[in-house]
Amino acid sequence: MAKPGERRLQILQTLAEMLETPKGEKITTAALAARLECSEAALYRHFASKAQMFEGLIEFIESSLFGVINQIAGEETQGMRQVEHTLSLLLGFAQRNRGMTRVLIGDALVNENERLQARINQLLDRLEAALKQSLRVAATQEHLAADADFSGLANVLLCYVIGRWHLYAKSGFVREPLAGWPQQWPMLYFACLSQRPEALPASGN
Repeated sequence: MAKPGERRLQILQTLAEMLETPKGEKITTAALAARLECSEAALYRHFASKAQMFEGLIEFIESSLFGVINQIAGEETQGMRQVEHTLSLLLGFAQRNRGMTRVLIGDALVNENERLQARINQLLDRLEAALKQSLRVAATQEHLAADADFSGLANVLLCYVIGRWHLYAKSGFVREPLAGWPQQWPMLYFACLSQRPEALPASGN
């Protein structure tokens, strides 16, 4: 018989697997219980609600991503390398975890408790802040201008990642997030270097 912690993990893993369906149908506790061959009451012995199950998935995402991001910041001294590794991490995580991708883009949270989307929004804010910090490190190393728009750059980079996540989920998990990454990173890198106002061409009327 599985221990309580093991059973909780099994429930979360099964929920994540069910989220991998490209059709994106709403998941009910009845369907989840059927997949696990148990009763709904058995599910509620481990989680007080379905929202709490989704919170468990979000906690897994947070610990997985920020554990590695903190490791990158601690081991990689170059700011732009930190940015590169962080973006690659975010794309690769989604590619390996289809169900989690639908949670990250909010697709799986439609009609669920609104606090879940708020939790994802906070997670995205933290990712943006991590990118911003790495860009500031790059500026201290003179790889970026000291007066660069770090907030704007971090937001653009995060929007790129979110866009790749959306393409992946909406394509039925066909358009993989890491497809073209070796070619696209240099584009993003040089966009960061050339974003200063004096480097931009004048806009036409």
